[in-house]
Amino acid sequence: MYQRFNNHSFPAGNPIANALVVIAGVVVIGLSLVVGFVMFVVLGSLLLVLGAIIGIRIWWLNRRLQKQAGQPGAATQHYESIEVIEGEFRDVSGSKSGSRRRRD
Repeated sequence: MYQRFNNHSFPAGNPIANALVVIAGVVVIGLSLVVGFVMFVVLGSLLLVLGAIIGIRIWWLNRRLQKQAGQPGAATQHYESIEVIEGEFRDVSGSKSGSRRRRD
């Protein structure tokens, strides 16, 4: 049932078929190496670009926070533009102490 080749050669008896198998194997291995190298370069480039983008963003945020920390009123500039209406009110219901409660 099982044939064992003692000389560890190709099972085909045709030397042209053996040569074609070797050539096809070399081509497939070569293409695998080239595609693997190209994918390695592409993924490495993407990681470098993403790392640079994230690094620049963090640097920019730190620079902006340091500028705000250096200016005394920088954190409250937003609140200075909000208008506040001040006033007084008077209870006109007649109770002077305000202890009157509404009964439901």
